[in-house]
Amino acid sequence: MPLKKEKSVLRLFSVLLLATVCLIGQQFAFAKPGQVTAITNVEVFDATGAAPWKGTVLIRDGRIIEAGPKVKTPRGAKVIKGEGRALLPGFYDVHTHWGPRATPSALPHVSAAYLAAGVTTVLDFHQPPEAFQPRREWLEAVPSPHVNLVARMSTPGGHGADWSDQSTTKWVSTPESAERAVQELLPYKPDYIKVFSDGWRYGMSPEETSMNEETLSALADEAHENNIRILTHTVTSMRGALAARAGVDIIAHSLQDRALTAEEAAEIAASGVFYAPTLAIYEPRRPGAPELDMESAAVRQRVWKYGIAEENLRTLFAAGVPVALGTDAGIGGLVHGDATLREIELFVAAGLSPTDALIAATATSARALGLAEDRGQIAAGQRADLVLIKGKPWETISDVRNISLTLVDGVVLYDAAKPPAALPAMPAPRAAAALIDDFERADGRTSVDSLPVTDLDFGMERSVITYARRPREEGDHVLTVTAQMARKDKPMAGVIFPLSRGSVVPVDATAYAGVTAELFGSGDYTLRILSLNGNWEAKVTAGEGWNRFEVPFTDFAFAGNPESAPAWSGDDLLQVGIMINREGGESAWFEVDNIGFYPAQ
Repeated sequence: MPLKKEKSVLRLFSVLLLATVCLIGQQFAFAKPGQVTAITNVEVFDATGAAPWKGTVLIRDGRIIEAGPKVKTPRGAKVIKGEGRALLPGFYDVHTHWGPRATPSALPHVSAAYLAAGVTTVLDFHQPPEAFQPRREWLEAVPSPHVNLVARMSTPGGHGADWSDQSTTKWVSTPESAERAVQELLPYKPDYIKVFSDGWRYGMSPEETSMNEETLSALADEAHENNIRILTHTVTSMRGALAARAGVDIIAHSLQDRALTAEEAAEIAASGVFYAPTLAIYEPRRPGAPELDMESAAVRQRVWKYGIAEENLRTLFAAGVPVALGTDAGIGGLVHGDATLREIELFVAAGLSPTDALIAATATSARALGLAEDRGQIAAGQRADLVLIKGKPWETISDVRNISLTLVDGVVLYDAAKPPAALPAMPAPRAAAALIDDFERADGRTSVDSLPVTDLDFGMERSVITYARRPREEGDHVLTVTAQMARKDKPMAGVIFPLSRGSVVPVDATAYAGVTAELFGSGDYTLRILSLNGNWEAKVTAGEGWNRFEVPFTDFAFAGNPESAPAWSGDDLLQVGIMINREGGESAWFEVDNIGFYPAQ
């Protein structure tokens, strides 16, 4: 597409998206710049530790300017009447996954679910760093809580490395590699870093690798040097103490292999680390679920581990460890937004008072994230991230579910009395470029400025794949791909080419007839297209020498259940890849050049 036309398409996309957001925004109460909003005659739980008080809170330009029992409403203020309701700081969820298999799954709907639950600050652990900037741009265009994007690190063969490549999760095993991995992430500006430091798999599957204390300490030090806080995936008591010694900021997940000793709890408390136990993901029987089958050994084990998780929460809280709120929502069927409110209820069920649970969900979580000076309490100077609730949740914790209004930066983004009629959808697709990659860029990025990623089979036993750019002839380059297939049934390996940075914005390929590539290899390969509606695949065979393929879209079959196959549209494509399928233990290779789309005749 000519540059001028491409810019016109991008401008049109921006205008349409802005118009959609404006239509949604018209349903909410937006204060004009400089105008005061007064929430009057409301019972305030300010999360400072003080008893609730009745009075008025004044907001201007996204900040609380005054709050107290004797505050007067200035003339001309926009008034929100708080009679019969409680005002709290907005809730936090420091551990979520905004992924395609979550409920809900699309970004605008996830944002809406959190706003409806009174959640105003969220950490998303699910995105590869390549997706950070395009997702930040998207979040700016939709009603949303504050969403912090979190980079990931693990050990080779560890949890988090068992389902992703190093463009998604960095693999480190020494202090030097940890320091370098942090440096590699800095250009993406991660808000936080999550470290899968514990390889225990809950006694349900073989234990994976874990990070040693020296590596975790070096990782935390390097991150702190760059003003980035660290959260860990830690689920055993011994490694909880190790994480505390290593200087991490938040231990995420419950320690649940055994009860902590008093000495271990004291050591963890002395470190200053925060604890986000994510009880909601471990709850043995969720509300509305069938009764548990206690004849099942797996169920009995799950119940036992949850009891340990509750006990360790009580032990750590009593020892002075500050508790933050995280859920792991988006994983294991845990529903975004609802899970946050359930976590507050589970804190109380585990032994915390309703007041302690609410402070954990607000002020303590803000402290854990290094945001206490900005938000988390109702006080002058704080960001006006607030939730208005019918009832008194400090007396009856289930009242947290009676959300009336949610304000982010002083703007009402959720009103239970006037829910939005519609939500923005995915970003409008861009016109697909004919050339995806000719491998001429020396920086390793594709012709569409995306970063290729490897696609591997899941699990501890994984295929190994490498790729490198090499000269094909003078002035021309190709991508050489080699793979050692895992010793298991149906191993798989491949290279994927995102059609936009981070595979966030879809592309419209309806102007083309299919996929083309030059392939040099030995045997059968699979071309794969990922769309918003799922995977589509077509088989190709490469013999001796270079083979040029033109595979029409009509030859691609839906890779899921044929009975539920969606109609092919061609206007929602995210990735194109080449997959290798061989027997376990075999090696394989191919070379590819000039992959892209070919025009319809």
